[in-house]
Amino acid sequence: MMLARARLLVATAWAGSLWTVGYLAAPTLFGTLSDRVLAGTIAASLFHVQALVSIACALLLLLLLWLDKTGVPGARRTTVVLALVMLACTLVSHFGLQPEMAALRAAAGPGGVMESAAKGRFGMLHGISSSIYLFQSLLAAWLVVKQ
Repeated sequence: MMLARARLLVATAWAGSLWTVGYLAAPTLFGTLSDRVLAGTIAASLFHVQALVSIACALLLLLLLWLDKTGVPGARRTTVVLALVMLACTLVSHFGLQPEMAALRAAAGPGGVMESAAKGRFGMLHGISSSIYLFQSLLAAWLVVKQ
């Protein structure tokens, strides 16, 4: 019972952190700050921390599942798959897409990436990253419900 409650807590914290950063904090930055380069820099920092939180939550949730051998095997398997797919989303975005996006931002100079020749490439990477984040956010809702 205690492990099940701990899993619910971890799943809820993971989902809540994804939703807060992606759908509250980052849009608020771009809506509030007049300097879009600064807003992007802060948002990138927030998403970096969010990726670390996601990795920690995934590992903790998988550990809790490994420790708790009770429950319905099918439901447990679904939770493991959800956690692994969500972790994969984080790893692809954080270690695959984000470094390339950061390099484009750094190479763009003070005018920002949206004023540079890399605007199209950055937009494409941002779109892919946003799609992965949305998919992960939806999986997070399912993860919480499964707990």
